Amino acid sequence: MPRAATSSDVFNAVAEPQRRAILDLLADHERPVGELVEALGLSQPSVSKHLRVLRQVDLVRARREGRQVLYRTNAGAIRPVHQWAGTFERFWSRQLRRIKDRAESTYAETTYKEPGR
Repeated sequence: MPRAATSSDVFNAVAEPQRRAILDLLADHERPVGELVEALGLSQPSVSKHLRVLRQVDLVRARREGRQVLYRTNAGAIRPVHQWAGTFERFWSRQLRRIKDRAESTYAETTYKEPGR
């Protein structure tokens, strides 16, 4: 069953590609909204709207410095997404390990045959 969209849902917040792009830009260092607007090529109201959603779920925090507001990520708030994605990481690790083992086994069987067999 699909998840219900709520403004307090971290998963809903990161489902939007522009919000993920904002999080990527803020991962390195804090930035004012103007830098985000320039980097994303979006309007200032659009970026501000995305920042508001990210702030509501505590993925982004803001601080005032003079007349500017600087935004930064709150990495701890992304933990639920990271934990959920970890499930799939474990799944794919197991699958890739099985493929590797099968390839090595096939290679060993075809490479090291005794002469005359």
